[in-house]
Amino acid sequence: MTSTDPLTLIRHGWARHKDTEGPIRRVVSNLPFEDLKKRDQPNRQYEGNSIKTNKYRLWSFIPMNLFEQFHRMANLYFMGLAILNFVPMVNAFQPGVALIPICIILALTAVKDGWEDFRRYQADQQLNNMPCFIFSRKQMCFVERRWKDVRVGDFVRVLSNQIIPADILLLHTSDPNGVCHMETANLDGETSLNQRKVLPGFSTLGAPFQPQTFDSTVVCENPHNNLNLFKGYLERPDKKRTGFCIDSLLLRGCMVRNTDEAAGIVVYAGHETKSMLNNSGPRCKRSKIERKMNADVLFCVVLLFFMCLIAALGHTIWLETFDSEPPYIVPDSNGNYTPSVLAGFYMFLTMIILLQIMIPVSLYMSIELVKMGQIYFISQDVELYDEELDTRVQCRSLNITEDLGQIQYIFSDKTGTLTQNKMVFRRCTIMGTEYSHAENAARLAVLNGANEEEEVTIYQQTKLPPLFPLDELQDTQDKNHTNPQVTAANLRRSKAAAGAQGDMAFSSPLETVVVPDWKLKLEVYHQTGPYLDFFLSLAICNTVVVSTATSQRQRVTGRRNSSYSSSSFSSMREWFRKRSMRKVFIKFSKRRDEKLSDPFVIDDDDPDILHIPRVSDTTEDHPYFISRKVTSNKEKHSPGNSEEVCYEAHSPDENALIHAAKAYGFTMVERTPHHVTVNLPNDVLMKFEVLDVLPFDYTRRRMSIIVRQPDTNEIIMYTKGADSAIMERLRDVFSDMSQQDKQIGVKTQKDLDMYAVDGLRTLCFAKKVISEEEYRAWSAIRQEALSAIDEKEERLMDSANCIENNFSLLGATGIEDRLQENVPESIQALRRAGMKVWILTGDKPETAINIAYSCKLLDNEDLVVTITTMKKSVCKMRLEDTLGEARQRARTNPQFRGHNSTFTGSSVEPSIGLVIDGPTLSMAMSDELLDHFVELCKHCRAVLCCRVTPLQKSDVVKLIRHKLRVMTLAIGDGANDVNMIQAADVGIGVSGQEGMQAVMACDFAITRFKHLQRLLLVHGHWCYTRLANMVIYFFYKNVAYVNLLFWYQFFCGFSATAMIDYWLMIFFNLFFTSAPPIMFGIMDKEVSDSTLLSHPELYRIGQHTEGYRRSTFWIAILDAFYQSLVCFFIPYWTYSGSDIGIFSFGTPMNTISLFTIILHLAIEIKSWTVVHWLTMIGSVVMYFIVTLAYSAICISCNPPSDPYWIMHKQMADPMFYLVCILTTVVALLPRYTFHVLKGTLAPSSHLRARQLERLPPSYREHRSTEGRGLGDTCASS
Repeated sequence: MTSTDPLTLIRHGWARHKDTEGPIRRVVSNLPFEDLKKRDQPNRQYEGNSIKTNKYRLWSFIPMNLFEQFHRMANLYFMGLAILNFVPMVNAFQPGVALIPICIILALTAVKDGWEDFRRYQADQQLNNMPCFIFSRKQMCFVERRWKDVRVGDFVRVLSNQIIPADILLLHTSDPNGVCHMETANLDGETSLNQRKVLPGFSTLGAPFQPQTFDSTVVCENPHNNLNLFKGYLERPDKKRTGFCIDSLLLRGCMVRNTDEAAGIVVYAGHETKSMLNNSGPRCKRSKIERKMNADVLFCVVLLFFMCLIAALGHTIWLETFDSEPPYIVPDSNGNYTPSVLAGFYMFLTMIILLQIMIPVSLYMSIELVKMGQIYFISQDVELYDEELDTRVQCRSLNITEDLGQIQYIFSDKTGTLTQNKMVFRRCTIMGTEYSHAENAARLAVLNGANEEEEVTIYQQTKLPPLFPLDELQDTQDKNHTNPQVTAANLRRSKAAAGAQGDMAFSSPLETVVVPDWKLKLEVYHQTGPYLDFFLSLAICNTVVVSTATSQRQRVTGRRNSSYSSSSFSSMREWFRKRSMRKVFIKFSKRRDEKLSDPFVIDDDDPDILHIPRVSDTTEDHPYFISRKVTSNKEKHSPGNSEEVCYEAHSPDENALIHAAKAYGFTMVERTPHHVTVNLPNDVLMKFEVLDVLPFDYTRRRMSIIVRQPDTNEIIMYTKGADSAIMERLRDVFSDMSQQDKQIGVKTQKDLDMYAVDGLRTLCFAKKVISEEEYRAWSAIRQEALSAIDEKEERLMDSANCIENNFSLLGATGIEDRLQENVPESIQALRRAGMKVWILTGDKPETAINIAYSCKLLDNEDLVVTITTMKKSVCKMRLEDTLGEARQRARTNPQFRGHNSTFTGSSVEPSIGLVIDGPTLSMAMSDELLDHFVELCKHCRAVLCCRVTPLQKSDVVKLIRHKLRVMTLAIGDGANDVNMIQAADVGIGVSGQEGMQAVMACDFAITRFKHLQRLLLVHGHWCYTRLANMVIYFFYKNVAYVNLLFWYQFFCGFSATAMIDYWLMIFFNLFFTSAPPIMFGIMDKEVSDSTLLSHPELYRIGQHTEGYRRSTFWIAILDAFYQSLVCFFIPYWTYSGSDIGIFSFGTPMNTISLFTIILHLAIEIKSWTVVHWLTMIGSVVMYFIVTLAYSAICISCNPPSDPYWIMHKQMADPMFYLVCILTTVVALLPRYTFHVLKGTLAPSSHLRARQLERLPPSYREHRSTEGRGLGDTCASS
């Protein structure tokens, strides 16, 4: 949360006013101006690096906090009435008394806000005083300073495992390839390393970094919050420009990894850094109940107006009944009496002050407390705790917990949300020949259903046969059947091995181990050309970071000192030495037993775990194979050594593909910004020069890498992407192909369709040879686009499309993404609860349909309609035909609405499932077809939107939300789901393997899709019913109590006299009756969690807003009027004709009102706990203690009447107890009778569920397994 201090805002505005650079920012070095004052420095208009997220200062806390609190209309209303009470003509209480309630509310809120702001202040100070290194021209070296001292234009050095203090343009790194590895887990949750590159011309191997020689100007865009976008150029004194992008920017808050040091110039500091611009604090939404409650508050205002109007008219009429002025009416200073009409107007204002508690001032604070309690219990639910990730459910939005109980539509991503996002290489097709990988499928069948530890254990037991030479194939087939028993020591070792890569994503054996296909192995060994190109594209066309066992990232748990002592490095080396000695023995024993070697072994005999030999320019067997000189046995490449390579992929797809290439002997051993080295199957190295990389984006849906072949010097572009993005660019769509190439394309397309039907994710791979002239011309266009600031993205897109064409198809892959645990059961439960589930995915329609059947979103009896077309007329015709059939089904079967009937079993009629792709969806959402599409969606039980972009996902959610006026929920796990999550009423983020972007943008975060079932059906239902009942109770409580004062006006000439002491009236709402409804809203359970899960139909009460309807509100108001009449007139008739005083008359009413309100809540409570008993009994005890003490102490609090000793006298009178008991029973009798009759004649579903809970467990489970509804089960009992 950024600062809202007025002085800070003024300073920011003045700084922006002085910034005359327009949409760009120009940054020069601060070193030549180091001795000048700050106002004379060229970068003075830019933000400093000191941050301030707290809102208040000590002197501004009270005025600013009051200013914020009075933005609430309720606070403004009550403060206005308190001020009005100071006017002598209209005051109802002593002037100071009226201020007490609102002052208490304001003080409690101020204390809460102040404590939260003080914690933010402490965090800011800790961050601003962290150490860093800034270059000083005076000392000609980097000196230690604090983060708050960093300014734009300073040169900052960051060491390994240090946090980056500002957004820095990378100019130097200790890596010889000009690379710096950055971990962004603190920023976006990504566990994989991001590679940052030094600007061209600043990476000189072995040369020290000299900031004092920097004489260029950095021209970049103004700050914005897009973490993936940064553009600009470096302008040298000779006006030569060098473009840069996000690949050269070190982001504040991230950590440098696997790099000794990095240095650069600061371009953004403080609140202008990308991390601070993305730190918007907790999300703030208004729930559906809150919106409805605000309308009911207006009804209370109207009701209050009419009650005050009646009192004003009554007072006027009462005054007119006197022939002369009564003696108790005091004239003004001039001896004049107020006219009756004017006196009636004054009485109108006085009555507003007297009856002000008709508007529940404490309701808003009570709701905040209740929601805090609800969030606490949600986060503490052990059923929502993920032991594997050690993560609980996160509640990031604090005020929409009840919306979880009203969801009608669920929009879900597929990959990583419904599936595990553990990509497993299953099949491939190369040059039209399909390879099924049956052995790998058998291994996956063994691992099916195994947990993480079992996967590691099975992986340790299974030996993968060596790939080459061929004479080992028969031997390995014989030895592969051995499966010795795993001992406890092996199990502990396998767990440790699995934990070795625990910091890296996508590193489980399920994802990294691939059993090669024997037929394909023979083809790879005998043939060259296309097969080598296919596996080379798998190995190098990615963004995978290569590391080894000795270069794993080091994590620092404590605060790191600014200087690095040699003792810490020596202790780290000692730790590695001990670990490696232990694993040497393990490795030796495993080789002796002919098992698979441990992939995380560190061998002391080989100090260079991954020895990269010198690459020669000679060739032997094939021009692609570059030989290397083998000097000893230790330098020979072996499968065991290849296992030492560790990959850190940004996506699970890339991880699966590069391990598949590795399984066939194509091991990427090194990646730099300029070169990529691959170890080939015959133990030779191939080093490619990387000319350019065209990264993947959701518009192009493909990625390309342009390399120079080391032997032939050809320029080759390898491309991978979706089949639709590759097939349409194959040599002008088959027109220039030979007959053989056409057959390959047709066969590959058939294989792709087969993969999609099997539910596999498909990727196509292609190749293009580029001439030198074509590349030079294209490179000039590309560099011009990179150096641009305006329309940079469009230019980069055009340059990529210009070169990505006329491909030669190499093949395709099929990758399996398994369903998460209990996804089918969860979807079935959500559908039984009346929710419609949509899948919005970027996969092929065939893949989405297969997943939909697997997760029980579609049944075999369903009518599945697929609409994929490129013509709007065809789309219109298909929509109209399908809509006509859906209408016919709705007429013939009135119960058919795309979901099951309420509280019964599954619908026997088949439902409709709609499958639509991205281009067709765009046409369907046009103005002409929009109404037809929305109506068709209403009749569909499930909708699958395939090949959709992130923007289309959010558009679909907004369309259904606004057109159908339904409560929507969106759930996803990736950055492409952020728009969809933010567009829905409730956004759920899955903290999976694609980082934390979705979690950072969501309202609630879970780790598994199955947790959504409990979050909605249990906690959503509880939160909705609790809060709805509590809000209704608050309105009832206030109206019932304030009406006692209103009825008394008919007997006191409408003079705004109160028969209850003012202080006791204040204490009544603030203390005596505040705790029970709050505990009621936090802890009451209409039905247990097990019953809610076994009978999801109970969730529909929230969808139909049965807990909080307008009728429910008015019934509560009428009941409050009845109870107030009883509570007033029974004591009135009892004491009629007696000589008791006004407070002696009001004390029994106050006591009866307390009993009635507390016992009314007792009738509504469904599950009693110790907390309920304590709060209710405690409220009654507190009432008597405070009232007795007040009556004993207060002698003349309200002259001329005073409550001295009145409560003591009342409690000594038996009539007091008789009146209290009789009146309370009569007041609550209608409500109690109504509950009894309703439960007997027309029991609700919740009452049936509670009856079901009282049945024996065996009988209850038997009925649940039979699928009988609640009514049938309870009736048969």
